[in-house]
Amino acid sequence: MKPITKEWLRKADRDFSTMNRESRVDDNPNTDAITYHAQQCAEKYLKGYLQEFDILFPKTHDLSVLLELAKKKQSEFKSLQDDCNFLTYFAVRFRYPGEDPTLDDAEQAITSCGRIRKLIRELLTQTDQMTL
Repeated sequence: MKPITKEWLRKADRDFSTMNRESRVDDNPNTDAITYHAQQCAEKYLKGYLQEFDILFPKTHDLSVLLELAKKKQSEFKSLQDDCNFLTYFAVRFRYPGEDPTLDDAEQAITSCGRIRKLIRELLTQTDQMTL
């Protein structure tokens, strides 16, 4: 695996850890942080995957744009369309006053992020013949 891919995944896994740590808070979990870090984890996993195969991608937080590029390489990515559409919503929407993500949003973001992370790790492991 390329060093740059490993760096994307390392940063993604930091977001994954932050998301999970905040989700375990019993009293008033920060749903802004949970949903934001879920989106960021998924974005970095997608960008890492694209980077591994030298697929150019734009500077974007829109996971659907990144997913379209990944689908050209692997058809399995089609199963993640709903997850990417959902998570893209959290890239910037709740960073400003006006509304907050709900606990249901946070739970779904965790699930969607987990599916994206799992598939990409499986695909990269198959390609690299090593355990991530």
